[in-house]
Amino acid sequence: MTSQDDLFAAERADRRLEAAPLAARMRPRTLDEVAGQQHLVAGGTAFRALLDSGRPTSLILWGPAGTGKTTLARLTAKAAQAQFAELSATSAGVKDVRAVLASARQRIEDGRGRTVLFLDEIHRFSKSQQDALLPGVEDGTVILVGATTENPFFEVNSPLISRCTVFRTEALDPDDVVGVLGAAIGDPMRGLGADLEVAEEVVETIAERVGGDARLALNTLDVAAAIVRGSGRTTIEVDDVVEALQRRVIRYDKGGDRHYDVISAFIKSVRGSDVDAALYWLHTMIEAGEDPKFIARRLVILASEDIGLADARALSIATDAFRAIELIGLPEGAYALSHATMYLALAPKSNTVKNAMGRVRELLERTPGATVPPHLRSAAMEGQRAMGDGVGYLYPHDHPDGILAQQYLPDEARQAIVYVPGEHGEESDLKERLRRIDGRLGKPERK
Repeated sequence: MTSQDDLFAAERADRRLEAAPLAARMRPRTLDEVAGQQHLVAGGTAFRALLDSGRPTSLILWGPAGTGKTTLARLTAKAAQAQFAELSATSAGVKDVRAVLASARQRIEDGRGRTVLFLDEIHRFSKSQQDALLPGVEDGTVILVGATTENPFFEVNSPLISRCTVFRTEALDPDDVVGVLGAAIGDPMRGLGADLEVAEEVVETIAERVGGDARLALNTLDVAAAIVRGSGRTTIEVDDVVEALQRRVIRYDKGGDRHYDVISAFIKSVRGSDVDAALYWLHTMIEAGEDPKFIARRLVILASEDIGLADARALSIATDAFRAIELIGLPEGAYALSHATMYLALAPKSNTVKNAMGRVRELLERTPGATVPPHLRSAAMEGQRAMGDGVGYLYPHDHPDGILAQQYLPDEARQAIVYVPGEHGEESDLKERLRRIDGRLGKPERK
């Protein structure tokens, strides 16, 4: 390529950049420009070392929307001096995968280097589509970088995930989002532009409301700027940001990006026992093309986190809805999701499971290395009982009511209380039964 060709290529790239949205224009160009994700990009981390080596391996990036997965994929290609090829699992098929693999193989044979294949929403790829990737990943024809908002250990085939390293991205802290927005406002070439001013409280307002999503933060600023320019004003105010965020929620992306404002409204409506609002947000997601298993998983979590023992049947209802989605999918699976949503919204609420988990984790931190009392130890191997293991254990079924006073916790936590029952639903009955059990076991008052 001649220097004149290089000049024309640079000019075309500049024109494309000018036309791109703010979030695309401000995409980090180096690892040092990446906001947040210090557990990945800081010196000495595994991900940084992998890229600095210049020979990155196939990997999967797992985390919420707007946390830099696409950027990290592009930087992986840059580190490997490789061609960057991109497919979306929502639109690509086996034929597209095979075409990329064939092109990547030809590049290697021609001595033109390797190819990084970025596969967005890899969790949406079917088994046959994922299987088509395996040969190219296994023999190094491509460096696969998959991106997903879903747990890849559930959604990605075991043979494929075993050939990749999984890295998690985290939602940005508000301070990180402030930094992203500040860079966009202050960059005269790629940023917002010198024709607009930004009111002092605008940046903090956006940072507080986007849930750690850097792309949503930049898109919100971009839309707010369009609103201001369209009205003939020159200063972006908080009201413009509020309007921009509202438009963003209305334009729920049917391509599958996770809009945490909507899922948050759904969760909080179920938790708040507003069955009408819960159904409204549920069907907002369904109509927009949200992954139904993502919704079903949230219901399973809600059943234990927000209802728990106040209605122990709630977990079964939620898990049955998840199984129904796996069996029949949408649209018919919407009945099961609606059924579970209505049941959970109307069920009595209790967060004692969540609280008990928190207390027991704190207890574990205070009692590291606690030993199992001798009478509770296994005595399966010959000679263990001679050493005292299992000796003195009292079999509860030998007692008429099945409860015998003996120590079950280690000495370091002998009097610990981690579960405190609530007053709602079936848990109020459990509270009385637990009081009788505690009296027999000699436990302190639960409070």
